Amino acid sequence: MIRFLKRGISAEQDAAEQSRVRQTVESIIADIEKRGDAAVREYSQKFDGWNPAEFRLKPGEIETLMRQLPGSALDDIRFAQAQIRKFAQIQRDALHDVEVETLPGVVLGHRNIPLNRVGCYVPGGKYPLIASAHMTVVTARVAGVKHIIACAPPYQGKPHPAIVAALHLAGADEICTIGGVQAIGAMAIGTETIAAVDLVAGPGNAYVAEAKRQLTGRVGIDLLAGPTETLVIADETCDAEMCATDLLGQAEHGPNSPAILLTNSERLARETVAEVDRQLRTLPTAAVAGVAWLDYGQVIVCDTYDEMVAEADRIASEHVQVMTRDPDYFLERMTNYGALFLGPETNVAYGDKVIGTNHTLPTRKAARYTGGLWVGKFIKTCTYQRVKPEASAMIGEYCSRLCALEGFAAHKAQADLRVKRYGTKAAA
Repeated sequence: MIRFLKRGISAEQDAAEQSRVRQTVESIIADIEKRGDAAVREYSQKFDGWNPAEFRLKPGEIETLMRQLPGSALDDIRFAQAQIRKFAQIQRDALHDVEVETLPGVVLGHRNIPLNRVGCYVPGGKYPLIASAHMTVVTARVAGVKHIIACAPPYQGKPHPAIVAALHLAGADEICTIGGVQAIGAMAIGTETIAAVDLVAGPGNAYVAEAKRQLTGRVGIDLLAGPTETLVIADETCDAEMCATDLLGQAEHGPNSPAILLTNSERLARETVAEVDRQLRTLPTAAVAGVAWLDYGQVIVCDTYDEMVAEADRIASEHVQVMTRDPDYFLERMTNYGALFLGPETNVAYGDKVIGTNHTLPTRKAARYTGGLWVGKFIKTCTYQRVKPEASAMIGEYCSRLCALEGFAAHKAQADLRVKRYGTKAAA
């Protein structure tokens, strides 16, 4: 039996909030479509207090910002990017072009073609999410994308040196200091000074995620990623300190970031609730994490591992931290998640910042149908075919009859022409 010791906001409240976000985003996108750069500049001033002469950073400005960082910070950025690049390259190497003769004279194949132009978004309003530069730009570069533009909001009234350094070291071709919906809109729609991209990638808050959703089709997106979610699955082998720490580790992202404990131990559930309250008294980011826990935090108690698997798949969380006697039990059985973190020795922060897997992951149950960002998101797998004359005549006879079955006369004519041109009677 599944029991809730703590629930978050109701579905009705969540829907109302989503409606408000949707309407706001719709108006901003419509304005960018109409007024281009002028609208982007107006929203940048309104939301970020940022109205520079140019949003795009010049090479000298990038160099100046990078010099503000100590060498150790640059070394840490390079280390993290090396890990992300290494795993992305392993993924890229797993993608192969194919060409095979499926019937005598019939050759089918596919090619993995990198996108031409990609826009990468790095959140940075509340926290400078430096790691998002690695996750988007490094991955796109490994995929072979020809041109990468990156946007990040100003932080405390100016470009954040570490974000700019990370974007530059990752290989961004253009770096613009623009945030929020106006950044997504500018890259997806295009303005007088920003050329439209083929795909927009990167995480963000509810407004950024909604902007990507509304622009899907006009431009490709990696996935809907944001706000952050975390699910901690734990049994009696785990302790409340570890559970509470891992829950708050993601709740601090924003006031609407769900953090859920799923356990088969009611004792652990109650101890974790008390431990969360204790840690919030001293956590520097408690003003944000506390609101997220109050409004979106949940504690769910199950009787069996199988119930926990079923409930975890229903939740379909972005991050799933598994701290049980047998973490592989969940690895082998769960199907809906963004990323798994197996055992207490690892945690979501490792994945967020440095270990090598990508931190741009599906939220709001999108894990039911997609995984996270990887090199394949920046690559189109496109098929082709070539056919010898004799095979064309043979395939054409089948195609002609199937087209007639569907009533497609012009399709049938295409097949009939090949039968006429390449058939045995024509050859004779």
